[in-house]
Amino acid sequence: MPENHTKFLITIIGPTAIGKTALAIEIAKHFRCEILSCDSRQFFSEMTIGTAVPTEEELNSVKHHFIHHKSIFDRYNVGDYEKDAISTLETLFIKNDYVVLVGGSGLYIDAILNGIDEFPEADASVRLKLAENYKKHGISYLQNELKKFDPGYFEAVDTENPNRMMRALEVSISSGRPYSSFLNLKKTTRDFIPIIIGLTTEREIIYDRINIRVDLMMEAGLEKEARGLYSQKGLNALQTVGYRELFAYFDGDITLDFAISEIKKNTRRFAKRQLTWFKKNPDVKWFDYRNPADEIIAFIKSATSKYIV
Repeated sequence: MPENHTKFLITIIGPTAIGKTALAIEIAKHFRCEILSCDSRQFFSEMTIGTAVPTEEELNSVKHHFIHHKSIFDRYNVGDYEKDAISTLETLFIKNDYVVLVGGSGLYIDAILNGIDEFPEADASVRLKLAENYKKHGISYLQNELKKFDPGYFEAVDTENPNRMMRALEVSISSGRPYSSFLNLKKTTRDFIPIIIGLTTEREIIYDRINIRVDLMMEAGLEKEARGLYSQKGLNALQTVGYRELFAYFDGDITLDFAISEIKKNTRRFAKRQLTWFKKNPDVKWFDYRNPADEIIAFIKSATSKYIV
């Protein structure tokens, strides 16, 4: 049989707390390959508990890339990640036909699979005005404005991320077109074939898993971790569910119990938006999270076999 030179990027997506990490490790072990993390919250070395970074045992079981490789003080965006991740893939594919990509950051996954969309230059005065109004009126101002200018993107974006919303608004206002109208127009040719696996289940179960995970994070010391980062709460990396709510508690604006309930609520909202984003991709093969890993691996083998000669 001729040697196969086709490269496959096995991509594991799904909402937070669904079990992507465990599945990715099982798949990577089977194909004897390495894992690229695509969770933009796990890039930063100062954030561990609140971002559900894989355990030390998990990290030691399979080689992971893009976990704790940056500091919260570093400027690191989706363009930087695309460049770094594609370079890493090129190296990994020299020695293996398979690499696993796993994460819940839809924008970053799309950047790897399809390239980054091109947007018109935003008016600096628009950006300044948005920043001033956000500072004056809070995150609800950005949420209301985005819902007005681009209701479609509002349903998919993390509405607890002010920077993501301001970016969408400055493009929408400057161009006179919804931000979402510029998405998915550019398709970059990649030197690999993606096999995309989605994990999901009933919404009630997803929400229950999220609630349990937040309780476990608090037991593991999330409050202490957030308190250690409190002095840097204005940094972009810390505009993240799980930290923002505890910062509000430290400010004296809310109680600890309410902060925990808000973390759960905002994480559930985030999971809903993740699913909205991922469900738009017709190439995803969806599995219930309770499906055995062997069954998913069998599907991957079947899907890749038609490309192997």
